[in-house]
Amino acid sequence: KPLHQCINVTGLLCVKKYTSAYKPVFIVHGLFDGPKEFKTLTNMSVCCQSHPGTEVTTLDLYDGLLSVKPLWTQVRDFRAKLEARLNQTKEGAHLLCFSQGGVICRGLLSVMPNHNIHSFISLSAPLAGQYGNTDYLKKVFPKYLKKNIYKVCYNKLGQQLSICQYWNGQTSKYFKGPILLCFLICSNCVCATDWRDNFLRIKKLVLIGGPDDGVITPWQSSLIEMKNQEYYRSDVFGLKTLDFRGDVSMCVQSGVAHVQWHSDSTVFTNCIQDWLT
Repeated sequence: KPLHQCINVTGLLCVKKYTSAYKPVFIVHGLFDGPKEFKTLTNMSVCCQSHPGTEVTTLDLYDGLLSVKPLWTQVRDFRAKLEARLNQTKEGAHLLCFSQGGVICRGLLSVMPNHNIHSFISLSAPLAGQYGNTDYLKKVFPKYLKKNIYKVCYNKLGQQLSICQYWNGQTSKYFKGPILLCFLICSNCVCATDWRDNFLRIKKLVLIGGPDDGVITPWQSSLIEMKNQEYYRSDVFGLKTLDFRGDVSMCVQSGVAHVQWHSDSTVFTNCIQDWLT
């Protein structure tokens, strides 16, 4: 019988424990978020209705304003916390990553050898970069227009801000700095060959996004706009291989604003729950 009380664990927000065979779920939050924003997702169908017995953990790192720290630093620290938990999970786990967290998870899955992540669920994440005026952008760059932000982002100082490491504005300048996305999609950058092997250890890639997001711009970035991209055609990080394996699922939902993705029951039912077994 499941235990319905919420158990507080150091470094984690509210892990719900049950007796079940469902794989545990680890959540990585987005820009300016933290574990508290994912209470609805944790308490919703994942734990209590559709998948009783699931252990759901929102990793409590780089919350709020700390989320603007350099992404490689965040990847390093999320890796340490996640690997410690994965080592205790013989049956494997699922990784559900929201917004900027999806880019962090792309990094995690590239640099973690022998990981046992089953489903990588990317929830409205700028996996092909970000370029657009949004409220999030104005918080970081209140005095800049989007067409000028590359002047701040594409230098050493700008690269200390997480959003600059996946800002995709001036294409000719985009891949000239130490930008995280550059290395993840291996475009004009030196790529570690084992990163592709590491990424391909996942069993399912689930890409979720929609036209009414209002933050991820263009919104199709959340779906990686696959087959027209050189990184797909050249299969540089394994996306084409995953697609040919039949292990890429895309779920497009209209009428969902960016901050609603992780609390919308329809999104969970239509796009997420089937991949959490």
